[in-house]
Amino acid sequence: MANNRTIEILTITLHPGKREEFHRTYIKESLPIQKKWEINVATHGFSQHDENSYYVVRYFKSLEDLQKKEDEFYNSDDWKKGPRSKILGMIDHISTIVIPVDTLREWLEITSK
Repeated sequence: MANNRTIEILTITLHPGKREEFHRTYIKESLPIQKKWEINVATHGFSQHDENSYYVVRYFKSLEDLQKKEDEFYNSDDWKKGPRSKILGMIDHISTIVIPVDTLREWLEITSK
């Protein structure tokens, strides 16, 4: 059976001076509802390279699982009537990459040598 597990990496550029507020809002308001909607956040936090960057790494059973869960989450009242406006108001730009878990495993093996 093929391993379809999928990693989603979000790189978020925030408006200047919003990083701490974004972090607090993400922890207090977004993470709890992502958990409720069964979106697995592996890690999140401040990027080391500048003051306006943040990252989120989430994992899913498959690409289809990612699409289904994100559709449900982003269309939910929990998100729309919850932290959506506040969070999006702090974001200047967001980029997403989606990769198989096996690719991440290969990267980690390469960097451990």
